[in-house]
Amino acid sequence: MSKLYPAKPPLIKIEGVTKEYRPRQGFFSRDHNKVLALNHIDLSIEKGEIFGLVGQSGSGKTTTGRLLVKLEEPTSGSILLKGMPINELKGNTLRDYRSKVQMIFQDPYQSLNPYLSIAETILEPLEVHHIGDEITRREKVVDTLDTVGLSPGLDFYDRYPHQLSGGQRQRVAIARAIVLNPEFIVADEPTSMLDATIAIQLFKLLTRIRETHDMTFLFITHNLAAANYLCDRIAVIHEGHIVEVNTAEKIINNPEHPYTRKLIQVQPSFAFDRKSCL
Repeated sequence: MSKLYPAKPPLIKIEGVTKEYRPRQGFFSRDHNKVLALNHIDLSIEKGEIFGLVGQSGSGKTTTGRLLVKLEEPTSGSILLKGMPINELKGNTLRDYRSKVQMIFQDPYQSLNPYLSIAETILEPLEVHHIGDEITRREKVVDTLDTVGLSPGLDFYDRYPHQLSGGQRQRVAIARAIVLNPEFIVADEPTSMLDATIAIQLFKLLTRIRETHDMTFLFITHNLAAANYLCDRIAVIHEGHIVEVNTAEKIINNPEHPYTRKLIQVQPSFAFDRKSCL
């Protein structure tokens, strides 16, 4: 299952990235009150892999994902897509980048506009990026709904989020993310609000999308077992520091950092066969 190509340049490279948050300035504010979310982190994500970023709440993993899709900007350091820095992108170049890099958010209840139909939700990125005409966009939406397992797509076209289950809503969120055929997708805890059976189904879906659409994923999670199900490589992040990076197998079977061993100890079990699940 591993797709590691060390001889090729990485699709995404993070070099010495730091992210600081500063509280609103008041009379008694001091610079030492700043919050350091990421501290000089380095990561490389190869084309075609599902890369896991694992850590507890507040570790900096979601901040990393938001930086990659440019919802936020790093305080210092560089992020590169295929060797090209993205820090200073503006205008048309920023729009082009956002067509190549998409995000699946944790909570489908909040990430989907309840006043937009499923079709309108998935059509929006196509319209923003001026892709296709009315007929081809409609065909693309239906095909994408079929791809994510909402089939037949026409049956879901005019529905609204409140008419779907939680798992179906997350499939709509995935459809919205892949409709532009991006190169890279940040999936931020996409199954944490779903039960285990539905989560496994979505793991299989993400794996199939990776293989059939040649997409690369950053899978963000607090759950090492979930990362082991899905990912080729895993980075463990703790208090804004990357403490360990290795293949999923080596992270689980031979962890090197005490924090990684602690994460493994709190998991119920790792006694499963990844291939049978995927």
